Amino acid sequence: METTLKLNKQDLGPAAHFLAKPQKLLINGEFVDAVSGKTFETTNPATGEKLADIPLGDEEDINKAVDAARKAFDEGPWPKMTPSERQRILYKIGDLIMENRDELAYLESLDNGKPYKIAKAADIPLTADLFHYMAGWSRTLEGSVVPVSDIAVPGAEFHAYTVREPVGVVGLITPWNYPLLIAAGWQMAGVLAAGNTIVLKPSEVTLLTILRFAELAREAGVPEGVINIVPGFGAGAGTTLTSHDQVDKIGFTGSVRTGRSILHTVADGNLKKVTLELGGKSPNIILADADLEQAIPGAAMGIFFNHGECCCAGSRLLVHKSVYDKVLDGLQREAEKIKLGPGQDDGTDMGPVVNQKQEDVVMGYINSGQDEGASLVIGGHKVGDQGHFIQPTIFADVNHDMKIVQEEIFGPVLTVQPFDSMEEVVKVANDTVYGLGAGIWTTNLGNAHHLAKAVRAGTIFVNCYNVFDAAMPFGGYRMSGWGRNRGKEAFEAFTETKAVYAKLN
Repeated sequence: METTLKLNKQDLGPAAHFLAKPQKLLINGEFVDAVSGKTFETTNPATGEKLADIPLGDEEDINKAVDAARKAFDEGPWPKMTPSERQRILYKIGDLIMENRDELAYLESLDNGKPYKIAKAADIPLTADLFHYMAGWSRTLEGSVVPVSDIAVPGAEFHAYTVREPVGVVGLITPWNYPLLIAAGWQMAGVLAAGNTIVLKPSEVTLLTILRFAELAREAGVPEGVINIVPGFGAGAGTTLTSHDQVDKIGFTGSVRTGRSILHTVADGNLKKVTLELGGKSPNIILADADLEQAIPGAAMGIFFNHGECCCAGSRLLVHKSVYDKVLDGLQREAEKIKLGPGQDDGTDMGPVVNQKQEDVVMGYINSGQDEGASLVIGGHKVGDQGHFIQPTIFADVNHDMKIVQEEIFGPVLTVQPFDSMEEVVKVANDTVYGLGAGIWTTNLGNAHHLAKAVRAGTIFVNCYNVFDAAMPFGGYRMSGWGRNRGKEAFEAFTETKAVYAKLN
């Protein structure tokens, strides 16, 4: 595989102006320092160089942010706005995201490591599209008239109806793999459309695009206190947010471990509602009748896109034994084509993993696979002396008990297993604690629909992978989480339903 590790000088490109400014928290419509005055660094995963000093939000900052969000919800204009007013503001946010597409994509590439060309083509437009889409849902916060009987009160006549209302103050905790898309698009857009207010604790690893987004949201006319953004660590800012008795709901995207911790916290507290999008170990199935010219590069993209740092990455490839050798050879050739390098280089196909901690995790799994007897087909090594570059890696001769097959790696590591029958592949595909995504490659429509029904996962990709749309829900079965992001389900998840009985006689 090729490398383009031109790491002599950090090029800030269209992000230079924003990075030259002091970074701030957003609380109650104002850009402020952390109460403690403390800061921490965010760095470029391709070079290790510092990008910015970020204010370190902690308990006091979260408390101030929650107070602002509470006041904005209870007394401010946002929940009381007409649907069309909220719609116009949300649509304007989407427009501003697209107007600042180059800058946001470059910030994302510098901070996360992903290729600039991918961030510009996917992450940023998808974020804008979610605001445009959810803007329309602002006008659908409606209930229904329900015919009721007079059993409880004989002879009575009622006008009975339901009302859907915003849930209130929402705490959001978001990850580092799609920093802007998940925090702003998947989470904030629907929450805001329903009329809620927000306190966001983004991942401390990748903060730059969401801090720039804060400026755009204020420019679009979001009232003070409606969006509050407090960078910080889980042990301080995160736990304070999840335990706060003035927060009505938590939306979280991240690890199963943290998801469980949040559930324990809310169970011991005010029993606030929770939406969780957690991990995955998604099967990607290639049947004997698949079009291999599509399936092989599609399977490679399913794991190596975004350097494997995707919740629904197709990390377990299940291949019918009749085409197994051909697929494995083709995957090796696809991996050899991948150009590894800084995200800002035009020729880069895959950037670094996000930081040293994640590099250690991924390399630990690669070493575990070799120790447990899996065959390393290609890759398996760190590249270069700077940054966190790991080669696209493929393992064959694996068994289902290996850690690399059972556990989420969140890096560019693929396992490939043969199967004999439909019954076997369904059993193997479902033999996991997760259920976030799955892929099916076949030219037989009957096989496609049979497997789509049989595989227990929240999203099924047929002859494609990593396809996302604002209108389609995203979430998982089993330990992959509770609830859905995107689509109608995401909007309704941040509302409450009220029943009203009005006696007429």
